[in-house]
Amino acid sequence: MAPRNSPTGRQRRLATELRRMREQAGVSIQEAAQMLGADRTMVSNLEAGRTTVSSERVRHLACHYRCPDEKLIEALAAIADSRRTPHWWDEYRGKLPEGHLDISELEHYATRIRTAQTVHLPGLLQTEDHARALFELTVPKLPRLDVELRVAHRMSRQAVLTGDQAIPYTGIIHEAALRLEFGGRDVAREQLKHLADAMDRPHITLRVIPFSAGAFHGAGQSVLYVEAPAPQLDTVQLDTALGASFVDAPTPLANYRSLLDLMERSALPPAASQELIRSIAHDL
Repeated sequence: MAPRNSPTGRQRRLATELRRMREQAGVSIQEAAQMLGADRTMVSNLEAGRTTVSSERVRHLACHYRCPDEKLIEALAAIADSRRTPHWWDEYRGKLPEGHLDISELEHYATRIRTAQTVHLPGLLQTEDHARALFELTVPKLPRLDVELRVAHRMSRQAVLTGDQAIPYTGIIHEAALRLEFGGRDVAREQLKHLADAMDRPHITLRVIPFSAGAFHGAGQSVLYVEAPAPQLDTVQLDTALGASFVDAPTPLANYRSLLDLMERSALPPAASQELIRSIAHDL
């Protein structure tokens, strides 16, 4: 296993899940090291994401820890194998904050994506002009090159919703987000038309929480819920003042699934949502 200077989000998640698997088996770090014929430092580095691990070693560890979940084991082994694969977001490494790249990686390997926004519109369905207007409002103000890098990255992320391998996507949007005219009236109108047109694709579902719904669960939240090949590997990404924050512990994940379900209950059906979006666009 080779040292790694900067593990990706998924590689850190692999390390975390191997630690959880060991702890659930009631195996100490020293015992794990003895099983592997190694020392404590190697196991500690592995579980901290400081060293890479092969898919064969992942299966070996899972066997020692008597993990019965073959789906989880194979999903973890796939993460280990993916470290050798170059991806489009690698070109942004060193140019954008690592959180941006971790989001790209999560979405790329997702089996389904759910989002909820009450102020902003889904990044995966933003137009270029709308995204640019958002990034131009960053405080402190970003240099033009940094703005354009973020816009280009956001547009590239949207590939997960196109083509033969498009990922099923469900987005919840509050009506307030639809009525905020970022970039001006013309940009807002085109953005809303883009949202409404996207709903014609069979794998994209958007549901609007109207003002008439009144109080609702999750008010003020912005949630990206990424489903993985094994449910234990689901991840939630939240926007914070300090950048992207990632949640992967079992209880919070369950809570966010419940929150999204509750938000959907406050939202209009897809057809009515599309009609409302087109109506707001028409009135601009």
